[in-house]
Amino acid sequence: MRRRTLLGLAGTGALAGGITVAWRDYDRILETARERSVRGSTVIETRSGAMEYAEEGDGPPILMIHGSGGGFDQGLLFARPLVEAGWRMISPSRFGYLRSAFPVDHSSEAQADAFVDLLDHLRIDSLPVAGGSAGALSALAFAIRHPSRCTALAAIVPATHVPGRPAPRPPTALAEAIIRWGLQSDALFWAGIRLARDEMIASLLATDAELVHEASEKEQERAMAILHGILPVSAKIQGLLNDARLAGDPAPMDLEAIRAPVLAISAEDDRFLTADAARHIAATAPDARSIIFPDGGHIWIGRDDELFAEVDLFLREAGRS
Repeated sequence: MRRRTLLGLAGTGALAGGITVAWRDYDRILETARERSVRGSTVIETRSGAMEYAEEGDGPPILMIHGSGGGFDQGLLFARPLVEAGWRMISPSRFGYLRSAFPVDHSSEAQADAFVDLLDHLRIDSLPVAGGSAGALSALAFAIRHPSRCTALAAIVPATHVPGRPAPRPPTALAEAIIRWGLQSDALFWAGIRLARDEMIASLLATDAELVHEASEKEQERAMAILHGILPVSAKIQGLLNDARLAGDPAPMDLEAIRAPVLAISAEDDRFLTADAARHIAATAPDARSIIFPDGGHIWIGRDDELFAEVDLFLREAGRS
């Protein structure tokens, strides 16, 4: 009896210790995420209310528009290779993300118009634009609505309309629970990373988790930075829900009206089926082409250097034309 009691007490102590360690890990990760989400950014007023942005690098400016779950920090993370290649990165937080407003008109078109106010604030007449995933919607809208301000457009894994495209594969029950509940709570999202990381990669990053496991250490770290970068979801929920509406069933866009050169890039195995969107953009916009990698998923795992080398080359060629 005494032995069972001691074992029971030891087990209870170990469980309590594990909970304490886990809770400290949650506090540490969330505090890091909160610090990252305000570090180095500035807020200005636009026609649609407050807009947060940050800048990094020197050289020719480029507007980098983040995807779902992002903010200015995700834009800077994605575009780091372009900063290293000599570009000045301007990365705003879209509507409903971090310190940017969520106006009554939260369409991709209204977001594109607000980008004009940001450029006016920075005294930039025109520049190339890159938009990733759901961010490609407002990037395309910017090129369509403000042709004199857009010198080139890179649409990276674009979550945009494709005529007759089949619906993406339905999520598993666990993935559906992650999407339904994990994006409502910082604590639940953190728990998902700890307990169901592969499902998080598959459902939220639309990438085969096995690809991440087999990738280089640098690429594995990038994948985890993207996943952890979705925190704090509590500061991004309006933007996330808006992206679910806009990118879940994207409306057709007047791609024929784009006058800037366009590069659309995706991977064949992107679970959000953005390879079809990249092909559609390339086939429809007047001066456009696509690059489709055979694998890499929605976060182009294992292709980061190659992808941004192509974007850098495209932007420099567009600047010389």
